[in-house]
Amino acid sequence: MPSYNYVALDARGQETTGVIDAASQAEAVAQIRQAGYFPKTINEGGKAPKRKASAASPSLAKKDIKINLNIPFLEKKTIKARTLMIFTRQLATLIDAGLPLLRGLTVLSKQEPDPVLKKTIIGIAEAVQGGGTFSESLGGHPRIFNKLYINMVKAGELGGVLEIVLLRLAEFQEKAQKIKNKVVSAMFYPIIVLVIAIVIMAFLLVFIVPKFEAIFADMLGGKPLPGLTQFVIGTSNFVKNNLLLIIGAIIGFGVLYKFASRTPKGSAAIDAFMLRAPLFGDLTKKSAISRFSRTLGTLVTSGVPILQALNITRETAGNAVIAGAITRVHDSVREGESIVQPLEASGIFPPMVISMIDVGEETGQLPEMLLKIAEVYDDEVDNAVSGLTSMLEPVMIVFLAVVVGTIVIALFMPLISIISGMQQ
Repeated sequence: MPSYNYVALDARGQETTGVIDAASQAEAVAQIRQAGYFPKTINEGGKAPKRKASAASPSLAKKDIKINLNIPFLEKKTIKARTLMIFTRQLATLIDAGLPLLRGLTVLSKQEPDPVLKKTIIGIAEAVQGGGTFSESLGGHPRIFNKLYINMVKAGELGGVLEIVLLRLAEFQEKAQKIKNKVVSAMFYPIIVLVIAIVIMAFLLVFIVPKFEAIFADMLGGKPLPGLTQFVIGTSNFVKNNLLLIIGAIIGFGVLYKFASRTPKGSAAIDAFMLRAPLFGDLTKKSAISRFSRTLGTLVTSGVPILQALNITRETAGNAVIAGAITRVHDSVREGESIVQPLEASGIFPPMVISMIDVGEETGQLPEMLLKIAEVYDDEVDNAVSGLTSMLEPVMIVFLAVVVGTIVIALFMPLISIISGMQQ
């Protein structure tokens, strides 16, 4: 019986090597997988050395011991969305040009600059070479390829249209990233201005106002200060005396928010507030509807069954309220009913969206209608971002001017009194 040298991955992703006896390479792969390992490379070797099989895996030889000097929690295991998008489009182009999948993966692995993705592509290529399917190989890297990606690839493999599905995936990632960047840019400006205003106000209250308070006490000789000045000095004393408490409260609020966002009820409450928040609520709702429509439409168009597509859309919704509505849609479709009623009952989707989905369901063009809704709401998000930015810029400038101006005026009012007294 021939012997095979193998390199495999364990459940933690660590490499292990050894020698195994099997009638064929396929049988060797089966034995390694049965023992709980993921084979990377298998080569027929010479006579197997004498070894004692372990009790946990009698079919495997004693493994070589390797020392891993990488610190697990410091090792980078994810990649940027843009990096994955470029890889997807390049792979689709190579396959569409007639290159076999394995050859395309090999070409991309040689030119990939990102070390994490490079290592991942090499692992996928070796898994495909070992007899696994492309979608199964992607499933071994859940931190990089989510369920949407894997199931679309699986549907493309079954339908023989992998290059088309990969192109759809690349387009989906491009548009999703574009919407995300617009929402982030809309929120970035007011947050920066607010942080600057808080830093300036804290500096004035903690360091500048107390010095003026001492000057007023010396030069006014106990005369009463203007009401605005008294308010600013009182606020300064409170901030100065309770600075650590205020910082602790801010940190505690952040920790509480993080904790609440990881619980089902807390996440649902936060997401519900985000959908109805002043100024940003409309933008959040439009981007969520766009994401739902594009994800579901892309999956169904690619050949993923509707129930499975709804499950994937729910997991990638990014909003607990939208995910709850999708769950009710899934239950309705499973019972053979329409998807319109649960969407309408959620109170999140506007009448126009409900009507377009209803028409698409009646005419048998639901995937196309969902993608049209996504395109419409992409434009809506773009308009909302432009309107919000143009409105927030003057508002935040006025807010910053009022905060700083109030403190400055409060400090100069007693100075004017002092100067007037000195002139008299």
